[in-house]
Amino acid sequence: MQSALESFHEAYASGLAQPVAAFLSPIAPINASNRLYDFARASSDDKIEGDVRYALKYNKTTRMTNKECGAWVDIIVCYWRAVKEIIKADKAADQSRTGDRQYLAIYDAWKDLTSSFIKHISGGLLPAWAIFTLYFTANHLRKIAIKTDEQLAKSKPAVLNTGYSDDIASTTPQNQKLEEAARVFNRIFALCLGDRNQDMSESRKWGVYCIANLQFKTYFKLKAISLSKNVVRSIEAQPDLPSFELYPRAHRVTYRYYTGVLAFLQEDYAKAEQSLQGAWESCWSRSQQNKSLILTYLIPCRLITQHKVPTAGLLAEAPRLQRIFGPLVACIKRGDLTGFDKALADGEPEFVRRRIFLTLERSRDIALRNLLRKVYLAGGFDDLKEGQTEKDRIRKSRIPLAHFVAALRMGISGAGSGQALEDEEVECLLANQIYKGLMKGYISREHAMVVLNKKGAFPGTGV
Repeated sequence: MQSALESFHEAYASGLAQPVAAFLSPIAPINASNRLYDFARASSDDKIEGDVRYALKYNKTTRMTNKECGAWVDIIVCYWRAVKEIIKADKAADQSRTGDRQYLAIYDAWKDLTSSFIKHISGGLLPAWAIFTLYFTANHLRKIAIKTDEQLAKSKPAVLNTGYSDDIASTTPQNQKLEEAARVFNRIFALCLGDRNQDMSESRKWGVYCIANLQFKTYFKLKAISLSKNVVRSIEAQPDLPSFELYPRAHRVTYRYYTGVLAFLQEDYAKAEQSLQGAWESCWSRSQQNKSLILTYLIPCRLITQHKVPTAGLLAEAPRLQRIFGPLVACIKRGDLTGFDKALADGEPEFVRRRIFLTLERSRDIALRNLLRKVYLAGGFDDLKEGQTEKDRIRKSRIPLAHFVAALRMGISGAGSGQALEDEEVECLLANQIYKGLMKGYISREHAMVVLNKKGAFPGTGV
């Protein structure tokens, strides 16, 4: 066991959370693929506790107090038992005998490991950095819980739905283990948020945001968005947290992303844009996956708050988003309402899955604005008066209503709505554009004329 724990001694001596978390991982490192098997063979059920205690107590590299040594013995023993279950599952998989029992055993063993960590950190027996080692351990619990629930869903038949529903049978997988894990994460969050250590360098409050992010990932998976709001409220109500900017960038970016998505789902687009913009600006430039996730919500936000479409350069940074948003954005720029409706319908499954469909549907107003702007530009300029030069030219601000009606009725090359709209319907659309600030002017029904503002008929477009 002494040799099996050599990597733990080195990790502990570094005084850093991640090396210790790497040792306490359910996945063997690439450069030591047999590490888990070697670790499991280093002892037996009846000797493991004594072997680990001896290896820690008489090692010269790790100098621990007796109490701390006892805490790590408990944790490493729990880890050893979890590793045994992982190896059993691997062997069963090799023989094509993998079942829900193996997954449940791994989940239960890893939950015991996480609970052991919580107990000893709560008792003040571990160094301050151990809270981040606990975070990595808890994140593994989340992944194991998801896999366990997936396996349970496969092995159990559909059950009769006793609710008042049109469905006779429910085949929706129950996230039982992930819900259990969420309760464990709540304990860790409370452990961090409730720390009363006056020495901030030793405070568990430094773990608040990474644990909150772990909860967000779990609640979003469970579709329990309201529980995520409770996490945000708890943090905002805490008066003595260190400044947000002092936390690691990775924690800040993830937290801002999730709070931005929460605000987005509540249709508070201004707040959502602020959070998502902060996440975007702090995100590591090479983290393509994270940038893509942020833009998935930031682009629809800007369509609503600023009436701006993303540039080709911005979409080029995320090829997946180019595929999703590209057709829609092209139609908005052209003012192609028919094409917009088709692109929205084609992308509906993806947009609904990402919870952005309703927001993108509202961006039809921008496509309409761009179509109306084309009519305005096609109207040309007023004639020059005596003494005026070309630089004094002003666009015609009085546009016959019939011009807008014709544009909206057109279906040529995908432009316009292609629908037989009544004049009153067109008037209503124009009035809504004016009300929403997308167009400045008024409608003269008496003269069947739209009178636009000479100093900026379409705010934000340069005309």
